[in-house]
Amino acid sequence: MMRFTTLIKHPADWMTGGQGEHGAVLTSRIRLARNLRRHPFPGWAKRDQRAAALDLMRPAVESLPAMKDAFSHELGDLTSVQKQVLVERHLISREHAARGDGSAAVIERRQTFSLMLNEEDHLRMQAIRPGLQLTAAFNALSALDTELEEALEFAFDPTLGYLTTCPTNLGTGLRASAMLHLPGLVLSDQIGQVLQAVNKIGLAVRGLYGEGTESLGNLYQISNQSTLGESEETIIRRLERVISQVSNHEQNAREKLLEDDPEMVSDKIGRAYGVLRHAHIIDSKEALNHLSLLRLGGTLGFFSPETVMLCDSLLMDIQPAHLQLHSGRKLSPEERDSIRAEIVRSRLQSLESPDNRISTNDEKNFTEPSNPGDA
Repeated sequence: MMRFTTLIKHPADWMTGGQGEHGAVLTSRIRLARNLRRHPFPGWAKRDQRAAALDLMRPAVESLPAMKDAFSHELGDLTSVQKQVLVERHLISREHAARGDGSAAVIERRQTFSLMLNEEDHLRMQAIRPGLQLTAAFNALSALDTELEEALEFAFDPTLGYLTTCPTNLGTGLRASAMLHLPGLVLSDQIGQVLQAVNKIGLAVRGLYGEGTESLGNLYQISNQSTLGESEETIIRRLERVISQVSNHEQNAREKLLEDDPEMVSDKIGRAYGVLRHAHIIDSKEALNHLSLLRLGGTLGFFSPETVMLCDSLLMDIQPAHLQLHSGRKLSPEERDSIRAEIVRSRLQSLESPDNRISTNDEKNFTEPSNPGDA
């Protein structure tokens, strides 16, 4: 089985994927909740019952072809920092990280699949893909689910569907979500209106790490709320349609901001560049918000397109647990702020000033008058 250091040594496939949908949709995620038949659900189970369920599930998960050479560990064997790194990478939930003995995580080596064992439900399995790929993520995870169902007997009712701990997951057990970067809507004060419209049609909007967390770096998760009475395909099609609409609103907002107030946009992006390139102390919230503007600049031509991928990588690497893992020791908040600034300065060292790039583009687009008198 894969070691933890090997798992997190390289970025996940979904962290370095394409930048479709104007770069507004970072990732798509599909999660399925399942429970074992004739086994008490994790919240009600005693320690020996949880252990028995884990002993049944873990070999079945590890034997899946897609999970060959996967990372597989009981949470009780991981340090608090290691568990928090997995949370920051969206591979396990905060609730799962709080558990110890009797719970485990099995994560595919490219981090496109991760399975939480004995979280709120016996099995919480998810697939993550870059950009807007909800259907592709669902198809991949559905195949995994079918293979598992041949080895494990899930709690299922012909009328209610898959039985889950929380009634909101009853039925399909499906939670589909996309992570969106929406600085254009935020800067143009349209974000409230758009998110209110999303909520009205029965979808949920959450922060960077899901339910109960705030939006940082202009990042929002949009997901389905209903899981009962509709097929998985219907739920996903509706969500994809809404995500595309929100993404288009974001693109329109960016274009209108550039057209109506280019100085404001240039100022915001330039200030973010200046702070990130020269700060020696920066906290997580400030860094994420400035990186959001830098990423926006990468999609608007203020920087090279590669800047978007650089920002996506930094968004993960400057998280508290990642910093402590990088340093090899527990860090105080003040130490984290200092090391975070150092890492950002180093990674952005070769990033050209947005003013230089704009000036260069203006020179390339300038046409010399054919007659000096026309100047």
